[in-house]
Amino acid sequence: MLHQTKLLCTILCILLFTACHRPLRVSKTTGEVLLVDSTYKAVQDTQYLQSLAPIKEDLEKQLGAPIGYAPEALRVYQPECPLLNWASDALLAMARQLSPEPVDVAVVNIGGMRCEWAAGDITFRNVFELMPFDNMLVVLTLKGSDLQQLCEIFAYSGGQGVAGMRIKAIGDRVMQQDALVTIDGKPIEMDKTYTVATSDYLSQGNDGMLPLKNYIKYWNSEEKIRDLYIEYIKQVKTVKAQVDGRMSIN
Repeated sequence: MLHQTKLLCTILCILLFTACHRPLRVSKTTGEVLLVDSTYKAVQDTQYLQSLAPIKEDLEKQLGAPIGYAPEALRVYQPECPLLNWASDALLAMARQLSPEPVDVAVVNIGGMRCEWAAGDITFRNVFELMPFDNMLVVLTLKGSDLQQLCEIFAYSGGQGVAGMRIKAIGDRVMQQDALVTIDGKPIEMDKTYTVATSDYLSQGNDGMLPLKNYIKYWNSEEKIRDLYIEYIKQVKTVKAQVDGRMSIN
C-alpha cells in the first residue's frame, strides 16, 4: 500500500511539473550574410592540389597533343564555310564506316560549331573546344518530302552544314520543281526515302530542324560525334575543306 502511494505521488508531481512548464519559444535570431563570389578567398587544400598536379599535367599534355594538321584556317560563317563543310564531310565519312545501311547525306548545325580552327596543328583540345557536347551520331531514314522541307528551313535560316547533297536557294526558298536540291547529283524525289547522318540532338527537331522528327527509322551509333571527329582526323591527317557551292543562297 505504501509503495502504491509513493508511486501515485510521483506521477502526480510529474504531471504538475509538466503542466506548469511553459513551452520554449524563439525570442531572438541573429545571422550574417556571407558573399561567396570572386572576392571570397577560400582556404585552399594545398596537399590536395599537390596530389592533383601530376594528373593535371598529364591531362594538359594529352589535350595539347597534335592529331592532325590544318594547312589553312577553317572559319565559320553562313551560308557555307570551310569548318561546316569539314564537319559535315567528316560526319558523313564516319557514318558510312559505322552504319549497317548506306548513308546518303549528313546534316550539321552551325550553332554546334563553338569555335574556329587556325592554321597549324589540330589537337585534342581543338576538337573538344569545337564539340564540347556529348552528342551521339544517329542515322535517320526520311522521306524525300521531309528532306525537301528541311532544305527549305536551311534556306530560310541562312544556311547550315550539309554533305552528300547540294542546295541552291533563291532568296529564302528552295523550289523542288526546279531541281535545286540534288543528292548524289540527282534531283530529290518526294516519295523516295533517304538516310541522313546527324546528331541525336538535332534528331529531336532542335535548332528549328523539325522535319528530322518525322524519321521512319532511327539508328543510334552510341558513338560521340566528338570522338568520331578525332578518329577521322587521325585517319586523314590533313584537316582541310573549302567552300564548293553546296549551300548556295542568292
